Amino acid sequence: MRVRKGDRVVVRAGKYKGHTAEVVRAIPSEGKVVLEGVNVAKRHSKPTARTYQGGIIDKFMPLPVSNVSIVCKTCDGPTRVGMQIDDQGRKIRVCRKCGAEL
Repeated sequence: MRVRKGDRVVVRAGKYKGHTAEVVRAIPSEGKVVLEGVNVAKRHSKPTARTYQGGIIDKFMPLPVSNVSIVCKTCDGPTRVGMQIDDQGRKIRVCRKCGAEL
């Protein structure tokens, strides 16, 4: 999975198609990502010892990683991710359109 926490992504399919958001959490074992402000569910919670006040809480639910594309900072648009090896032998993610490091 080539999407990581902190990446800027655009939703390519589903109810939130066209929305741009930041990745809050990546779940590689399930192939899902959680985005800020996208796919929000309302959860009703009771007051507990940890949370003194109950109420309705907004919870960001996971989306399949296949439904999102990374937004390149230089191209300023959705792109696919390629991998390259730099001079020090590390694998880095690069934009397939312009070749810039992501």
